[in-house]
Amino acid sequence: MNQPLRRIAWITDPHFDHAKLDVWQSWTAKLLDLDPDAILITGDLSEGDDVAYQLRCLAETLNRPIHFVLGNHDFYGKSIASTRRDLIALCRDVPQLTYLTDHPAVTLNASTVLIGDDGWGDATEGDYAGSIVRLNDFQLIEDFRTSNPDSWQSLLNAEGRAAADRIAEKLRNLPDEITQVLIATHVPPFREACWYEGQTTDDNWAPFFVCGQLGRVLRTAAEQAPKRKHVVLCGHTHHDGVAQMTDNLVVHTGFSRYGSLEIESMLSIEEDIIELSRPTICFP
Repeated sequence: MNQPLRRIAWITDPHFDHAKLDVWQSWTAKLLDLDPDAILITGDLSEGDDVAYQLRCLAETLNRPIHFVLGNHDFYGKSIASTRRDLIALCRDVPQLTYLTDHPAVTLNASTVLIGDDGWGDATEGDYAGSIVRLNDFQLIEDFRTSNPDSWQSLLNAEGRAAADRIAEKLRNLPDEITQVLIATHVPPFREACWYEGQTTDDNWAPFFVCGQLGRVLRTAAEQAPKRKHVVLCGHTHHDGVAQMTDNLVVHTGFSRYGSLEIESMLSIEEDIIELSRPTICFP
């Protein structure tokens, strides 16, 4: 096994395209001061081709492992398939980068692994038919922009199902000695983890802000492996909160604000515990 990753800096929804250069420079300098063993980003890095550019810049500047999943904004201006294909190719060229959606479990220590998937607001929670919400996704992601609106619900459902299937396979392949699994995703997998100003989502927003099929996979995995801890990190809502779903399944949803860059939490990874502490630092 490689050197254990004991300290990981968790970043979510940085939206680098909204941050000025001096903010980015201050933020990366603080990350270097904190000196984590690795960086974990749970989606919405930027938009379109700028996502790859930002990842290259981070790899060159930080020079340590960067594990990431994508958020809905990362697909803007392109198709879902082409975006993923381009970033898979990027990771082959830049060894510091790991796209978790396309990667098996990453070993953190003898008892702990990291897995991840983009996830998607999959229209399986809340009231899709009655919702007045229409995200920019439908105009800015090619899969939706070039298809009939009547098919959008099916497309959302299919993306959520694919994410759930990929995570389910990764969980099934974990050896028995793994007693802790850190799960990175963009979209909250439960309504109870979809926070906004201290409250959880309603039926209007849930179809687009909860990946219900992934939540069901996670709940089943926790039930089937009661001695294994499942710690989920997600974003998407830009509001933070913690949802303790079962004794061995907890979801941390991270904070973000356009134009500032946050270090959501520092993770301390030991063989019997995963602890999160927030640096409470932002760079407006």
